[in-house]
Amino acid sequence: MAFTHTVGSRRHVFADLRTLLAKASPARSGDALAGVAAASEEERMAARMALAEVPLARFLSEVLIPYEQDEVTRLIIDRHDAAAFAEIASLTVGDFRNWLLLHETGEAVLARVAPGITPEMAAAVSKLMRNQDLVAVARKCRVVTRFRNTIGLPGRLSVRLQPNHPTDDPRGIAASIIDGLLYGCGDATIGINPAGDNLATIVALLRLVDEVRTRHDVPTQSCVLTHVTNTLRAIEARAPVDLVFQSVAGSQQANAAFGIDLALLAEARAAALSLQRGTIGDNVMYFETGQGSALSANAHHGVDQQTMEARAHGVARAFSPLLVNTVVGFIGPEYLYDGKQIIRAGLEDHFCGKLTGVPMGCDVCYTNHAEADQDDMDNLLTLFGVAGINFIMGVPGADDIMLNYQSTAFHDALYLREVMGLRPAPEFEAWLQRSGIVDGQGRLLTPTACQPLLAMAHGL
Repeated sequence: MAFTHTVGSRRHVFADLRTLLAKASPARSGDALAGVAAASEEERMAARMALAEVPLARFLSEVLIPYEQDEVTRLIIDRHDAAAFAEIASLTVGDFRNWLLLHETGEAVLARVAPGITPEMAAAVSKLMRNQDLVAVARKCRVVTRFRNTIGLPGRLSVRLQPNHPTDDPRGIAASIIDGLLYGCGDATIGINPAGDNLATIVALLRLVDEVRTRHDVPTQSCVLTHVTNTLRAIEARAPVDLVFQSVAGSQQANAAFGIDLALLAEARAAALSLQRGTIGDNVMYFETGQGSALSANAHHGVDQQTMEARAHGVARAFSPLLVNTVVGFIGPEYLYDGKQIIRAGLEDHFCGKLTGVPMGCDVCYTNHAEADQDDMDNLLTLFGVAGINFIMGVPGADDIMLNYQSTAFHDALYLREVMGLRPAPEFEAWLQRSGIVDGQGRLLTPTACQPLLAMAHGL
């Protein structure tokens, strides 16, 4: 059944739910590249008005990618919690927006209904929301996870310490790790993107981070962000694997382009759990997503990129991850053209993930050929602080010299913690205080107080 809305004397017709969602999306270069974007602002607004009248239950009966052809669709439909959905089952998309913004719809209510919200429902309601709406609702959503520390608590902001090196040089990586720890970063994870896929190098990097962690008794977790099959091989080689990393997308075909399927992710999670390395929790998976990944693999099935991103969150949710982050501006201006589009996409991704029960962070980033700069990233970073994001990235100097893109630096995390009154994960903060890195109020102390870490740095 088609959807219609009349503006003046012009009647706009949208053939199906997939088309309606795409036309209702805020403007972005990726949807224009895919040929699914609204042709005008009038058509975009007409689509939003029509979308507001769609019952949420419609998303359970009309799937965007056929159930028989796509295991992500099957995952979303088969795992849908009808009991959790019952509380909002009578609402339209527009009603749902109004309900989410009610003062009475608080953290406990949102956690209760999260298993009943499909990614497509979350994507749909986000298209009717202003940026401030996305911030206000996401701030009310709390998703707390644990491995060696606790991430996502109110009043806390964690940081993934990202010590990448263009040649995987252990000395350079170790120096960046120590630098980040001295800035109070690293509680989300110490996560290295390796320059290559050599198993011996991956195992060596895992052992390097584990040595730093165990020598100084740092209550955090490590990760080498290699393909999941390499992590499985590292586990077989008895490497000290804490977290299993993988990039995921919102369709079976897009995940196949990454060389994965749901069964492989389940196998990897089981292998990591068998190691029993977590001390206070068993969230062992780390996923990264990003708007445009399905389109870049020609695996979007005519679905707009923001809805495909929400479906990627649906994949992540099924595996109880410790961390999920959208690498929001990394894929390039073909998908998110400028700072305005990157900011909007980041807020959408954080909102949709948190609404469906995913522990969302963000790599606040852009590539040098995008129409964006560090001021745009400062704006998005600050908005995320207000919205209650679980974690951000900490890159030396904000310039990743291996991946060649701009992210956020260790001092950016200090800025956000200070202006928002945020603290690191509690177990990590206690370690920072014991190590003489911060005082009782979370403020950095003179680095000379951190003699063990400094001695290790000088010995590199």
